[in-house]
Amino acid sequence: MAFGAGSSQCGTCPSLLKPSSRSAHAISQSLGQSLGQPLGQPLGQLLGHRRVLALAGSVVLAASALTAPAATAGPDAAPGSTAPAGPSVVAQGLNSPRLLSFGPGGALYVAEAGTGGTGPCVTGPTGPVCFGRTGSVTRIRYGHQTRVLEHLPSLAGEGGAEPIGPADVHVMRHGRYLLSIGMGQDTTARGMLGRHARRMGTWVGGRFGHPSRVLADLAAFEAAHNPDQSVAHDSDPTGLLMTEGGPVGTDSGGNTLVRAGWMHHGHRAHVRALAVFPDVTVPQPGGGTGPMQAVPTSVALGPDGAYYVSQLTGFPFPPGAANIFRVVPGHAPTVYASGLTNVTDLTWSQGRLYAVQIADGGLLAANGLPMGSLVRVHRGDNTAEDTVAGNLPAPYGVAIRHGAAYVTTCSVCAGGGGVTRIPLP
Repeated sequence: MAFGAGSSQCGTCPSLLKPSSRSAHAISQSLGQSLGQPLGQPLGQLLGHRRVLALAGSVVLAASALTAPAATAGPDAAPGSTAPAGPSVVAQGLNSPRLLSFGPGGALYVAEAGTGGTGPCVTGPTGPVCFGRTGSVTRIRYGHQTRVLEHLPSLAGEGGAEPIGPADVHVMRHGRYLLSIGMGQDTTARGMLGRHARRMGTWVGGRFGHPSRVLADLAAFEAAHNPDQSVAHDSDPTGLLMTEGGPVGTDSGGNTLVRAGWMHHGHRAHVRALAVFPDVTVPQPGGGTGPMQAVPTSVALGPDGAYYVSQLTGFPFPPGAANIFRVVPGHAPTVYASGLTNVTDLTWSQGRLYAVQIADGGLLAANGLPMGSLVRVHRGDNTAEDTVAGNLPAPYGVAIRHGAAYVTTCSVCAGGGGVTRIPLP
């Protein structure tokens, strides 16, 4: 499905999730139909990923040493409360919070990657990582935070370092949700991690208080097709976007933007690649040049109906090398904005594009916990950054509501993560 014949604008694009309540209803109904089908046997294979946060997560997490102010008025705060004029903490004590989104009634939902566990364990690119059911989803509503999903898959190193687990969550009507769960190892590792790890590398749907089901297995798709033709068959589902035609999301390990239709008749959704992001050649530490992988991290629907995809970049994570790609299905991705650094999420609001940089100076240069920012993105070169809020500890996800951005912080911190409300100028 192409939005336009290669044009920069699209006047005939389909209506997706946010443009109308009818779209939201259709999506919720489709997910409900999918969840009403029996669950098939999951594929017992794991695809590793090009660790989105391998370097950042390898630092000694100083989260326990970070102190946060008490939570203040947040999303849909209780009547009579007043939102502060400056940045304020609306949630704290989270386990490596990643992407987040608003659901019905203005509640804010945050995916927490977790802290891994006691095993089984496998040896990854940076050392041993162990499986545990410590991933979760937190809801923030009326000034209170509550974990509404727990015991989700998580992989991490010692002390919760390099956590991989729940990456994004979207909640729809009637308590239905869709969850993106990352991975992080070689293609054979999922089968080594036990039955509870079979949902790593998948999109999982459910309804609060009811059993969940695997709706799409991105890891299996990568194993079978390997769209970027890399030597390793890596997969790491990250950002999600809900559309009437099915979920669209990034596979940071596979370097792809993929779509999955809704599940029907007991079969998992068919996954297909909408875009593949190729390697580029960059200078390498110590001299010479070498390939750098794209590592797409999240996706947002633009005002023109196209998909916009953020880029972390792979090693060596050079400053100024990250782009925002514009994707029209059926056409090769184009660079909408350049000159950014290690971008983990993006969102449109009032015709303006905002993005989160997890490490303003580049992950390779981070000394301890990386410090990043929320920036406004302009079309073309963004070397001269338009910073909305800087000096944020390892920020990751962003969602906007009522003139304020909500940003997850300390995204590689076991028990030290949070959400900060930032009024927009």
